[in-house]
Amino acid sequence: MTKEERHQAIQEQLLKAESVSVTELAEQLDVSLVTIRKDLTEMERAGLLYRSHGKAIAINPFAANRSVNVKEKLNPEEKYAIGMEAAKFIGPDDSICLASGTTIHAFAHCIRTDHHLTVITASLQASMVLANQENIDIVQLGGTLRHSSHSVVGPSAEAFLDHCAFTKCFMGVDGIDLDFGLTTTDLREAHLNQKMMSVSQKIIVLADSSKFHRRGFAKICNMEDVDMIITDSHIKDNDHTRIEEMGIELIIAQNQGLPTGVI
Repeated sequence: MTKEERHQAIQEQLLKAESVSVTELAEQLDVSLVTIRKDLTEMERAGLLYRSHGKAIAINPFAANRSVNVKEKLNPEEKYAIGMEAAKFIGPDDSICLASGTTIHAFAHCIRTDHHLTVITASLQASMVLANQENIDIVQLGGTLRHSSHSVVGPSAEAFLDHCAFTKCFMGVDGIDLDFGLTTTDLREAHLNQKMMSVSQKIIVLADSSKFHRRGFAKICNMEDVDMIITDSHIKDNDHTRIEEMGIELIIAQNQGLPTGVI
């Protein structure tokens, strides 16, 4: 087998499994560990894969802290579909907290209610979207503004939540690693999300499928701390199975297109 054939075989394996160990590749391709390591190094330099702890993985596992203006262009239809599913879980006289992020922003566009609803949020965008609905009481958390996410963080926001109790917390994330947990790219945001979770009865994570197998810098919580995940139909079958085995309710949102002017 030539080097080019090995590289093709490695890529085919990653398409199937998303990650594979160096030992497994050496056995499958009948070459030495040294040869496989050289192959993986060359492929990583070419941007074809990423290496981590003795294995190759298909995507970069580390989430970058990108501007909200950039993030909103990524998977907008999936985020809106997720938001529509999430809106179904808002009941009469609910008190909910919304974290921050572009999926939460999309969710805010989907909230339509004829009954009273109390919303506390870290997201300036969510507050602005909901501001025209008179039967929604909106409390905008104060604190330090994160320019990259148009949201607030810090001790002021966290302290305010000491006086609150919520039926549900809706939270966006930058990464979902089924072994490591949920993460974001900002430590202050992780602390605020943890506080929101601690005063909420039910934790609902809104995340499109691109967030799986990624990690941000700051850990929010373990997988077992989550009650429900709402994602899109592109989620991998093995991720679907593992989430349900963990006892987490999984909702798959079906993409129905993005209405004009929503995001």
